[in-house]
Amino acid sequence: MARQASAAPALALVVLGMALAGVGAQGAALEDPDYYVQEMWSREPQHARPEPEPSSPLPAGARAEGREPRPREPRPPQKATKPKKAPRRGKLAPETPPPGKNSNRKGVRTKSSEKAASDDHSVPVTRGDVREGCPPLGLETLKITDFQLHASTVKRYGLGAHRGRLNIQAGINENDFYDGAWCAGRNDLHQWIEVDARRLTRFTGLITQGRNSLWLSDWVTSYKVMVSNDSHTWVTIKNGSGDMIFEGNSEKEIPVLNELPVPTVARYIRLNPQSWFDSGSICMRLEVLGCPLPDPNNYYHRRNEMTTTDDLDFKHHSYKEMRQLMKVVNEMCPNITRIYNIGKSHQGLKLYAVEISDHPGEHEVGEPEFHYVAGAHGNEVLGRELVLLLMQFLCQEYLARNARIVRLVEETRIHILPSLNPDGYEKAYEGGSELGGWSLGRWTHDGIDINNNFPDLNTLLWEAEDRQSVPRKVPNHHIAIPDWFLSENATVAVETRAVIAWMEKIPFVLGGNLQGGELVVAYPYDMVRSLWKTQERTPTPDDPVFRWLAYSYASTHRLMTDARRRVCHTEDFQKEDGTVNGASWHTVAGSLNDFSYLHTNCFELSIYVGCDKYPHESELPEEWENNRESLIVFMEQVHRGIKGVVRDLHGKGIPGAVISVEGVSHDIRTASDGDYWRLLNPGEYVVTAKAEGFTSSTKTCMVGYDMGATRCDFTLGKTNLARIREIMEKFGKQPVSLPARRPKLRGRKRRQRG
Repeated sequence: MARQASAAPALALVVLGMALAGVGAQGAALEDPDYYVQEMWSREPQHARPEPEPSSPLPAGARAEGREPRPREPRPPQKATKPKKAPRRGKLAPETPPPGKNSNRKGVRTKSSEKAASDDHSVPVTRGDVREGCPPLGLETLKITDFQLHASTVKRYGLGAHRGRLNIQAGINENDFYDGAWCAGRNDLHQWIEVDARRLTRFTGLITQGRNSLWLSDWVTSYKVMVSNDSHTWVTIKNGSGDMIFEGNSEKEIPVLNELPVPTVARYIRLNPQSWFDSGSICMRLEVLGCPLPDPNNYYHRRNEMTTTDDLDFKHHSYKEMRQLMKVVNEMCPNITRIYNIGKSHQGLKLYAVEISDHPGEHEVGEPEFHYVAGAHGNEVLGRELVLLLMQFLCQEYLARNARIVRLVEETRIHILPSLNPDGYEKAYEGGSELGGWSLGRWTHDGIDINNNFPDLNTLLWEAEDRQSVPRKVPNHHIAIPDWFLSENATVAVETRAVIAWMEKIPFVLGGNLQGGELVVAYPYDMVRSLWKTQERTPTPDDPVFRWLAYSYASTHRLMTDARRRVCHTEDFQKEDGTVNGASWHTVAGSLNDFSYLHTNCFELSIYVGCDKYPHESELPEEWENNRESLIVFMEQVHRGIKGVVRDLHGKGIPGAVISVEGVSHDIRTASDGDYWRLLNPGEYVVTAKAEGFTSSTKTCMVGYDMGATRCDFTLGKTNLARIREIMEKFGKQPVSLPARRPKLRGRKRRQRG
């Protein structure tokens, strides 16, 4: 008994010494500067390694695993914290938004993090722990490369970890290289998908989706989250005393946000599915929310950081904020800007546009008209913000007397329509940049896709060409809109009618409609000519010009022509240097591009400005840098080709005169003042001007390589018949109709012979 009593203090000392030694070892590990940041470019396959027991501490919010505890009930996803944003200094911001107004993760199927943290089994969160939400790491925007994504197993290559990106879309033919999610090779509790942030990151949450598929239903209904600093030792996020089970998806497309109970600092993060749809498989798409910690000693990250020197308002603007921003720009540059609207949306929101010109409000003879349109799909928000940034940039640079911008503004009448579908945008804005999914807000309030809501003039032209009626009976340009389309019962959006009226009123020469979800410039035709085909290259008569216009944007974009970049979803457009004929991509009847080409003089192209339709606010400066030069260069192309005025002998402009180029079966017409602009590539062209009642005139016009259209004016004299009619009408007599009189004369001669 005495020996047992004396042995007890000795045993206690041994245990205490072991504990102190363990703490010392942990401290030594934490003092190692490379303990957390390890650039592991080559490592053995993850699925080949057993998961070791944790032997070193990890960040707050995560505890080491012992034995696998019994899974708890899934916890509902938490509400995204709405950050308070400080007012910007020296920006064009019209007003300071209310706290959380512009948070890009509005709560969907959520409850507040404060309430969740007060539950019995949650990690306690004090008031000081409530943090601003971190932005996405960039799985959707491709900032996270394929080499940073790993998985336990995969069903096949097309369902590998590199396909587990939020909102990624499957190819037309599934079971190929481009499928719509990461799918595990087996359905068991040992599967996982992992993201390597390549630097210490404060992880705050995750967003998940199921598999994008027309035929299959696969999604994960609950999962665990694990973190690591070295990809060997993993620690599961805890919920009180047990592993925290996060609630996943209930269908495959709607994104679900889950926030971690406490921000967790680590380099790697892993999702471990615990349950999945009964009739499906383990398949996920995801985005990780996190704030990379500063690392000034890491050259790799400093080299790849993108900054901008432009002092612009980089934020997502609501409809009211957009209108206020336009007012601010107009007040800063009243001599070169004008705000007007082209109509109203289905919900009664005005479709505002900004004109930028040295004489706003009037068409100057000889000055071409250009437009950018954005937001035809309300959820494709990047284009909307880019043209709002462009509007601010042009104003600032004009005031700073930037010679290039001054010349552009003084020689071009620029129109910017930022939001063609404001009703759809308001829906997407409420959902936020990560929780809107792929299609929330795409259509108008009455469910119409504006981009494909224009009359199909292609079929009218091609049928006439097959009958050999072009251009004798049916013109090859300015094709009339069918009567059925103009009727009140036609399924035509009010926004579509407003755009048509706008394009008929203003003689646009060149235009770009900004879209999202891809990184390519598409040019017409957008509709295939062959029946029963969904993809076929269908060029216009002006195909060389359109290909140049598309390349002028793509080649000056920072990423479009980069052969090293990853495809956004399924299509690789590098074989045509970031451009594509619309019909060879996918056929669309009644597109804005085709309608603009066949009904007006305007050459219209679709510019897809980013893989992410609705990027996080923090991405806007980089996206602006990606597109700024391209936006300006594309506008400058309006001055390529020939231009001039068609006048009569008295020097008066002839409206509606037809300008034909030999070898190009597509004509244009002069504007109300008789002036015209014809986009052409460098070369020598035989050009003819003709008008009803006038003799035609033909000239040879040379287009050079230097910027600036070649002047090519025409003077037309009236025909003899037109002069006779003019004289007889002047004296109140009707002219003789010679074609109608000839049959009568022939009949009289026959009777005389008989």
